[in-house]
Amino acid sequence: MADPEFKKEYEALAPIWELRKELIKLRLKEGKTQEQVAAIMGTKKSNISRLESGEKISFPTLSTISKYANALGYKVKLEFEHISQS
Repeated sequence: MADPEFKKEYEALAPIWELRKELIKLRLKEGKTQEQVAAIMGTKKSNISRLESGEKISFPTLSTISKYANALGYKVKLEFEHISQS
């Protein structure tokens, strides 16, 4: 974290890692496997695995996140938070 460029990139990716952790936590709470979620979504288990693991750094679309949540019986609720200036 001493390298400013590294820190900037790390902080930029932090929200996506938090989202991935939340998706996994939600799936486990509902007692579903990746295979089950994939079947409900009409996709492959490997796509769910990539979504959850961040195997390839990519940003899932809101549509994908919403489909994932719906597959578990949830809906997505967006919330915006003001960034405090320090």
